[in-house]
Amino acid sequence: MSEYKAKITHLFHSGFIVETENHTLVFDYFNPRTNSNLPSSGLLNFHYFAEKDNVFVLVSHSHSDHYTPEIFKWQSLNPNIKYILSDDVKAKDIKPNYYFMKKYEELKIDKIKIKTYGTTDRGLSFLVKVDGLSIFHSGDLNWWHWKDDSPQVQAKEERDFKDEIEKIKDEKIDIAFVPVDPRLEEFYYLAGEYFARTIKPNLLVPMHFGDKFYITEKFKKKISNLYPEIPTISNIMDVIFFKE
Repeated sequence: MSEYKAKITHLFHSGFIVETENHTLVFDYFNPRTNSNLPSSGLLNFHYFAEKDNVFVLVSHSHSDHYTPEIFKWQSLNPNIKYILSDDVKAKDIKPNYYFMKKYEELKIDKIKIKTYGTTDRGLSFLVKVDGLSIFHSGDLNWWHWKDDSPQVQAKEERDFKDEIEKIKDEKIDIAFVPVDPRLEEFYYLAGEYFARTIKPNLLVPMHFGDKFYITEKFKKKISNLYPEIPTISNIMDVIFFKE
């Protein structure tokens, strides 16, 4: 860990593991095994969590491409896992290690600080401060410019996205996970480019692209003139090291 400040593992879509000096964060995990073209993740099993301390599992919202109830099985071998959940997530048998949050709230647990922001869809986005790092996960906070929408709807989507970014712009962010969704066709890059220009994170990691890994290379080239470092992701379980 002395050679880098965080190890980031891409799980699938918007799912990531971020390992810092003393903590393990899991963002928006769901297992893509329902897609026959993709291997299921072999890392997130009971044995992985049994060997980890200070594990925080964060869920930005209840959409099935960001959340699965499977995550609650992980505590069977590691009862110290803490779950930070958008309040739209419906969990059975609510336990003391489940923390439900609304947007614009703050939570401090041990040495980790979590602040929530809004989204342009369901749920919330997360700002996590841990081990000297500031990490932002957008959830579904995106500039949703759909070609079939009316100009009025497109203008509202732009305004809503930029208004939310305005609330974040005074934060120093080391690592940001931002949607780069190829379903938006030629407008896939809007949120990532605006976030890069406005927030200027040290590392901007594209997400929310399913199995369309090619979009990360395309995005990297698209905004290569901007400040953030942009990694490319070519498969499930690709690893990115943040050295600062």
